[in-house]
Amino acid sequence: MSETEQRTKLDLERIIFIGRTYEEYLDMFLLSGEELQGKRILDCPAGACSFTAVGNKSGLDITACDIAYYHSFEDLKNKGLQDINHAMENMEKAKSNYKWNYFNDIEDLRKHRLSALQDCANNMEKNSERYIPVTLPSLPFKDEEFDILLSAHFLFMYADRLNDQFHRETLNELLRVTKEEIRIFPLVDLEGRRYEPLDKTISFLVGIGCTVEEVKVPYEFQTNANSMLKIKKA
Repeated sequence: MSETEQRTKLDLERIIFIGRTYEEYLDMFLLSGEELQGKRILDCPAGACSFTAVGNKSGLDITACDIAYYHSFEDLKNKGLQDINHAMENMEKAKSNYKWNYFNDIEDLRKHRLSALQDCANNMEKNSERYIPVTLPSLPFKDEEFDILLSAHFLFMYADRLNDQFHRETLNELLRVTKEEIRIFPLVDLEGRRYEPLDKTISFLVGIGCTVEEVKVPYEFQTNANSMLKIKKA
């Protein structure tokens, strides 16, 4: 990749830096802190989520990776604040596309997003070794370096711009660095429709020896985004 291409790919203005809280992660992936104890966990891509920050304070072993981490935590925090403000300004227009039982209202949503960003940025400053810059579909980790890999709001969601080949290559790479299982949430695109090639993707995973299960979870903010894919390696 040339220097110009690298700069373009990592242009901060093209990155949306918004994240979910640790509690949201547990609900999205149907997990508890207890069952994660003693596991090596990768959050990929992690964005501005507080899962790594809060989880590691609780004694978990979590690493976060994201293309955004090529930038400094100061720049990312400032970008995150801008992105949250922008998202909340537009949320009123799109309010009907969401279910308002997990969050009370837009102001409550803003508080959760700000909390996640604050925790993430503070932890990045203190524990930068836990935040690894990556450019999918390639990961700089050893084979089976992690027991569990969690992937939220990336795969399947951007089906309009990430093609089947990218998904296949990324899944192969996630499987390479994972020893036990991968969980992906949600299973819908940005319009709330089930990822169209999902059945084909599941068949591919089963064909290479994985056990695959679609699981309903107790988290639904975007309408229809209430299931995850649980992939267990043979």
